[in-house]
Amino acid sequence: QVQVVESGGGLVQAGGSLRLSCAASGTISSIQSMAWQRQAPGKQRESVAHLSSGGSTDYGDSVKDRFIISRDITKNTVYLQMNNLKPDDTAVYYCGVVVAYTSYWGQGTQVTVSS
Repeated sequence: QVQVVESGGGLVQAGGSLRLSCAASGTISSIQSMAWQRQAPGKQRESVAHLSSGGSTDYGDSVKDRFIISRDITKNTVYLQMNNLKPDDTAVYYCGVVVAYTSYWGQGTQVTVSS
């Protein structure tokens, strides 16, 4: 079993920055991919960023050039650096990892951006 725990959310003013962290623990042979998604009130969950085992990255259109996904393989941890935050970025952010072709998601961390 794999556990995923996000941290780093909070309240920030528009234009500010936050860094989210996500630690995976448990029975982990290797992590095939890591990703961040978010869900704003009344909206569908959307993909924010994806990081493959090979290191390639992919971002949602609304966060390109503002967010950066990265990882620390030694700690089974993935990060999401969020810059130039906007009120529309307000959402619960979820981290997910794929281990042995199975996806595991955390409980989410709230990010609130005030105008």
